[in-house]
Amino acid sequence: MSYTFHPTVLREYDIRGIIGETLGPDDARAIGRGFGTLIRRDGGRKVAVGYDGRTSSPVLEEALVEGLNASGVDAVRIGLGATPMLYYAEASAEDVDGGIQITGSHNPPNYNGFKMVFRGRPFFGADIQKLGAMAAEGDWDDGAGTFETRDLLGAYVDRLVQGLSGIPSEALSSLKIGWDAGNGAAGPALEMLAAKLPGEHHLLFTDVDGTFPNHHPDPTEEKNLADLKALVASKNLDFGVAFDGDGDRIGAIDGEGRVIWGDQLLMIYAEDLLKILPGSTIIADVKASRALFDTVSQNGGEPLMWKTGHSLIKSKMKETGSPLAGEMSGHVFFAHEYYGYDDALYAAVRLIAASARLGKSVTEMRGAMPAMLNTPEMRFQVDESRKFAAIDEVKERLSGTDAQVNAIDGVRVTTDDGWWLLRASNTQDVLVARAESDTEAGLERLMGQIDEQLALSGLARGPQAAH
Repeated sequence: MSYTFHPTVLREYDIRGIIGETLGPDDARAIGRGFGTLIRRDGGRKVAVGYDGRTSSPVLEEALVEGLNASGVDAVRIGLGATPMLYYAEASAEDVDGGIQITGSHNPPNYNGFKMVFRGRPFFGADIQKLGAMAAEGDWDDGAGTFETRDLLGAYVDRLVQGLSGIPSEALSSLKIGWDAGNGAAGPALEMLAAKLPGEHHLLFTDVDGTFPNHHPDPTEEKNLADLKALVASKNLDFGVAFDGDGDRIGAIDGEGRVIWGDQLLMIYAEDLLKILPGSTIIADVKASRALFDTVSQNGGEPLMWKTGHSLIKSKMKETGSPLAGEMSGHVFFAHEYYGYDDALYAAVRLIAASARLGKSVTEMRGAMPAMLNTPEMRFQVDESRKFAAIDEVKERLSGTDAQVNAIDGVRVTTDDGWWLLRASNTQDVLVARAESDTEAGLERLMGQIDEQLALSGLARGPQAAH
């Protein structure tokens, strides 16, 4: 028996598609067959399975467990929860050899997908393509696995609270924090967490609702933070935190309603962490501000710029022994006193801890950051066959010049004005551009250089693509 996936669903970092069009229960069953077979051939026996709040998730979960069991692998069903709770199930239980979370992340409600971890490491890229090849050949082991259910929510939340260990509760008791779960899967964990934290907590949209009736759960889009800003302003709170649909990406605002972007959060975490572990390597993706890399250096750390993508960052952390990493997109990874995966709830706890240890309010730290001028992440449509080729052409043209180029992931060019970035998305048929400068005129010149390179490759910074 063989199976063929829709060509668009097996992606670089995860598996994702549109329910009823490109993704359904048969795909989930085939993923279970392939993943279960690989776990078994590697000497494993048990896989943890969780799912987010989308209306299609329970059906996919049922089929996925059937597929795992049919390959002779047992499933540990942890039920509805945030993606990091699934990662916790895999990392903390000695009898679990892998994990699969059913989630559409921050995509629209009609999408869903799968994020996977295999024997403690991210499962992506060639691993995901292997599932497709195995399905096409029917290369699956047969067996009769079983399943059990485990309620991990309480243990997971207790583990989150440990992020405040060593900080006296009186240092935190006056804190007033706003939280927005966006009707995503992090809601139940957030309710339990807020009840255990010192201080005053005001919660928005913790009811899990896969139709996302209040706003789209993507905290990297400022428009989605409007409710949180209103809450922080009306209650005069110290700061606010928001989560994406599956709880692995964090967004934040300070007490004045200013957004604290992913790289700015990392500046706060880095300052705190480098006091505890001097000289550490701190990793950030190529989209991050120069101010972050400067902050790491100024605090005695080793900044390392790396490729965008949560799986790629996690792999680099393991390779370098880095205790902290992050992306512009709000994925934050703590290996210091935690497991090294991206957990937005834990990142929120560590923001509280950093503020207490550094003796500075979140608003004060945000206000002290250098006022860099940068563009938002610009994404524009380009034919799939041209996206990587165009980047190679830009690299080729710049190689004969005295331009300062970092080609680790696309092209990041540093000039006296600042820097600009052009890279191909691994997950969509788009090019991504970003630029940063100290001055408006400098930013304009950098944008001119991006446009010039695009024009030389027969492209234009035309219609912006949606995320």
